[in-house]
Amino acid sequence: MFQVRFHGRGGQGVVTASEVLSVAAFLENRHAQAFPSFGSERKGAPVVAFCRIDDKEIRLREPIMEPDALIVQDPTLFKAIDVCQGLKRTGYLLVNSNRPLHELHLDKIVKELPAGHVLTVPATDFAMKYIGRPLPNAALLGAFAALTGVVQLKSVVAAIHDAFPAEKIALANIAAATAAYDAVNAQAAA
Repeated sequence: MFQVRFHGRGGQGVVTASEVLSVAAFLENRHAQAFPSFGSERKGAPVVAFCRIDDKEIRLREPIMEPDALIVQDPTLFKAIDVCQGLKRTGYLLVNSNRPLHELHLDKIVKELPAGHVLTVPATDFAMKYIGRPLPNAALLGAFAALTGVVQLKSVVAAIHDAFPAEKIALANIAAATAAYDAVNAQAAA
């Protein structure tokens, strides 16, 4: 089972991201579940969402305490909570930022995880360019597909298309996801 924990703030599409990822896995004939955990339900408040992906039925229903991957939509959360708590030593950390890892003071976690498992992606920049709003979730899903290989980009694209009935919005989010996917692959090749 592969478990993903999303951290962000209300209004950033954290819950939608976990749901879209679960649909992407489902489209690959896998079992998946997605669910949120809210504290204070207001825009800007910290939000956590979870996604589990497996090849067999998933019976667990509790929050993910030891994730295989963390997707952090708002890097200011590193100052507020222990975002990396429980992350497996073989895990992945994907952070929405246009700043390098050392500027985010993530040097310790970079040393603890395998090489290439910690990455920053300017997902908000991609969102502003393609969507016109600071909604980094779709771009982060594209980056996640490239970083981990847990789901394919074509499945993420199909899941995004399903999530947004308005064609214009769906295509904008797909463009952001594809740009982030390409950026991660270019960074890995460099």
